[in-house]
Amino acid sequence: QVQLVESGGGLVQPGGSLRLSCVASGIFFRIVNMAWYRQAPGKQREIVAFASRSGDTGYSDSVKGRFTISRDNVQNTVYLEMNNLKPDDTGDYYCNAYRGAENYWGKGTLVTVSS
Repeated sequence: QVQLVESGGGLVQPGGSLRLSCVASGIFFRIVNMAWYRQAPGKQREIVAFASRSGDTGYSDSVKGRFTISRDNVQNTVYLEMNNLKPDDTGDYYCNAYRGAENYWGKGTLVTVSS
């Protein structure tokens, strides 16, 4: 059974930083692509960043230069380092693993950016 478990969310002031983690189990981590999505209140879920199985990374324009995605294929973990956080970054952050027709989601971790 595939499980993705996110952690690291919380309340942070504007300009602050957080590091999200997502631990995967029940899956051959090295061969799947990983991504982080977020969903703000009242809005659709949107992709934030991805890290492919080959090491390529990409970011949405709204987080480029502030967020960094990385993966540890030994620890089966994907990270999202978030710096210079803004109130618009508030939302539930979800870990996603995908490869072909396979698509798995975590339950999310809440990030709140507020003074």
